Amino acid sequence: MRTVQPNFSTKERILGVAETLFARHGFAGASLRQVTAAAKVNLAAVNYHFGSKESLIEEVFRRRLDELNRHRLAALAAVDSKPDRRLEDVLDAFIRPALEQSMDSAGGAAFVRVLARAYAEHDERLRKFLSDNYGHVLRDFAAAFAQLLPHLDKEELYWRLDIVAGALTYAMADFGMIKRKNDVSEHSHREQAAQHLVRFAAAGLRAE
Repeated sequence: MRTVQPNFSTKERILGVAETLFARHGFAGASLRQVTAAAKVNLAAVNYHFGSKESLIEEVFRRRLDELNRHRLAALAAVDSKPDRRLEDVLDAFIRPALEQSMDSAGGAAFVRVLARAYAEHDERLRKFLSDNYGHVLRDFAAAFAQLLPHLDKEELYWRLDIVAGALTYAMADFGMIKRKNDVSEHSHREQAAQHLVRFAAAGLRAE
């Protein structure tokens, strides 16, 4: 009996290829022609599933960020339920899910590069999309941090959170001087990165 392939297989293949090409060439540098050739589909398939290149770019982000922020908000809710929540707990809820996703073997590293492109290319439409769809997550975390850091006014808090987010993005890219040793597992390396970053961020946020 012939197995019917579900529609999402084509859609997911296009998204995976687009993510890789956007990471390699940028949003402007990767054309729909390149995407269709690499995904082995025609342009009609891209138009059917996404409608436009701009919508395809947004779906590349949505596929990763929806999952990431579900994990982040679930972790934050668990922390909020604790009567003795600590700054480190909130930082862990923000940092650990992102590091786990970046080390996902199914395209995590490529998405980190795509995310870096979003910051570097100054695409106002994309920035608006990210703000409109995921800004509430950052606001929820900012509110939690504000409760634990009453000595910081809003502007100072946001400066420091921007720096924490930058350090996290750098750690996600695994581009620093500390590289995983051959005898260290991915899980152990991720744990070390998370622990060091949480301690570093907590000290910076607490500083007077």
